[in-house]
Amino acid sequence: MPDSSDLLLHICCAPCGGGCVNRPEMIAPDRQVTLFYSNSNLDSAEEFEKRLAPVRFLAEYYRLQLIIDPYDHEKWLDAVRGLEDEPEGGKRCRKCFEFNLGRTGQTSGDMAFATTLTVSPRKSSSVIFEIGSRYENFEKIDFKKQNGYLIGRNFAREHNFYRQNYCGCEFSRRQAEIKNKELKS
Repeated sequence: MPDSSDLLLHICCAPCGGGCVNRPEMIAPDRQVTLFYSNSNLDSAEEFEKRLAPVRFLAEYYRLQLIIDPYDHEKWLDAVRGLEDEPEGGKRCRKCFEFNLGRTGQTSGDMAFATTLTVSPRKSSSVIFEIGSRYENFEKIDFKKQNGYLIGRNFAREHNFYRQNYCGCEFSRRQAEIKNKELKS
């Protein structure tokens, strides 16, 4: 396992990760990055595997170690129970961030950790940083800066990564389906 000067990077998906892992302006170039794929929030084991395949490619492409957190959707559902009808970006998302950052923090030990979630324009970096600040070894890296999302999107297109149209849970999928129907009408 890497030492405490290295970084454990929670990765939600390869399109987001592609905008984060090779960013020397964000991560010191001499620092060893280990990816931590933790996505028990995904609505099915099938979706978990669909997103994991390009994450594996990304890890191999950049020669990064990859740790896979076992899929445990029931545990995630327990964490967000009562918030199923919250809108995207609301209290349920906050609980989801707490869940994923908590699992990353537990895995990191005394190694620093950060998350690719901050690259998404749909995620509030300030909320993520607030949650992360509960952990002494969390690093506030805002991967949105300097076109992080665009870099990730272009890398994903170049390598033909699976790109999802919803965050991952069944509740965000349902909201995306409703939005798509409205756009088509």
